Amino acid sequence: MAHIDLKNDQPGIVGLFHFNPETSRPLCELAETLLRGPSPLSSGEREIIASYVSYQNKCHFCHTSHGASAAHHFGGDLSLIDDIKNDFSRADISPKLRSLLGIAKKVHKSGREVTGDDIQQAKEAGASDQEIHDTVLIAAAFCMYNRYVDGLGTWAPEKDEAYDEMGKMMAHEGYLRERPGLDTD
Repeated sequence: MAHIDLKNDQPGIVGLFHFNPETSRPLCELAETLLRGPSPLSSGEREIIASYVSYQNKCHFCHTSHGASAAHHFGGDLSLIDDIKNDFSRADISPKLRSLLGIAKKVHKSGREVTGDDIQQAKEAGASDQEIHDTVLIAAAFCMYNRYVDGLGTWAPEKDEAYDEMGKMMAHEGYLRERPGLDTD
């Protein structure tokens, strides 16, 4: 049960959006812009960054829902959720994405953790200034989203499969529509 009475039984940020529609709209617009708007990074890559930062922040709801969305960008295999949790340095991803995840991990701790060497390594791996910018902004924004979800003690289904439909909608329909609740069975 959430720390406050949300007046609904929806999980994670969905329950918070129902509780306060006035803040829901700008937060959804930000997610739409960051994860689906113009960027040299694919939406799937951006969802991986969001999921990875959420995992680093121990936000199960955001990690799993955005991991499911990333999975649907890459064919729908939910095992990607677990792959994001594991050592990304050995994951089957591009060196560029690997270096960007390294930057995102540092942003999760503190923006001041990112060094010129981190940026140089990302550039050497093929990342553009825009891709580095987008990575830092996604990581910073998801620290906020994660703290919002967990700071109010929202609930989240445990099983990855419970996020499949939500991940599919996020991947294919975006963030500017109302989210139904998750199947918790």
